[in-house]
Amino acid sequence: MNRMVLKPGLYFAIVFIVTYAFWIAGAFTSFQENADGRHMLFLLPGLLTPFLVSLVMILKSKNPAYKKEVADRIVNPKRIRLSMLPALVFLLPLAVLVSIAISLLFGGSAEQFQFNEKFSFSTGFVPVLLLLFLAAGFEELGWRGYAFDSLQSRFTIFTASIVFGILWSLWHLPLIWVKETYQYEILHQNAGYALNFFIAIVPMGVISSWIWLRNRKSILVAMAFHFFANFWNEALAMTQQTKCIQSAVITAIAITIILCDKELFFSRTHLNGGAK
Repeated sequence: MNRMVLKPGLYFAIVFIVTYAFWIAGAFTSFQENADGRHMLFLLPGLLTPFLVSLVMILKSKNPAYKKEVADRIVNPKRIRLSMLPALVFLLPLAVLVSIAISLLFGGSAEQFQFNEKFSFSTGFVPVLLLLFLAAGFEELGWRGYAFDSLQSRFTIFTASIVFGILWSLWHLPLIWVKETYQYEILHQNAGYALNFFIAIVPMGVISSWIWLRNRKSILVAMAFHFFANFWNEALAMTQQTKCIQSAVITAIAITIILCDKELFFSRTHLNGGAK
């Protein structure tokens, strides 16, 4: 692929400014009397922002090969490695089950192994399961369509993954002020639970980046993994205390992946060739 200049600073600046503007407006709207879920009219455009900014920056680039590459990531199932399917399908549910099992040692309830009867938050007029799917889809179209490439063009995969995880975490920040969102609900249960949510995103960003890279940058895989992450955190009746344990489990998994795949995470060869 011909060398092209990617602009992570510009990309993330636009994404944060636009997303925060929509979501802060959504926060004000969510507290109005008889809002009836109208705050979702602001939350949805914010959710779409990473994808739309990626799309604009890709289309404005003067590199046809890069445009073709990103399009292929979205539609080509041949990028998916069969050897990676076990990690894609089983890693997250196993992390959840292990976390619940560990919680039993500290007095946690075995009822956490049961499926939830309802979701832990509300999304107005948009069904929660649909929102989880849309979040996974449009976020990854943005993060894996341009965002991570832009970081990868400047840093090793290790550094890019950590930076991405931190930025991904901070991107969610305004949601703690939007009434009825998951982030708002856990903040008002305990500030520590909200802090755990934001911390856990960083190792999850490392794992999701590894899954994506080891599947030849398939955005289909990234979307599936993101949806599984959303789904399994809602599917079983995990307490917030157990989710703190889950953060430690996810962090241990991320560290193990890094140590077992040092060649990927610490190689600098891609830095000599621009976008890949």
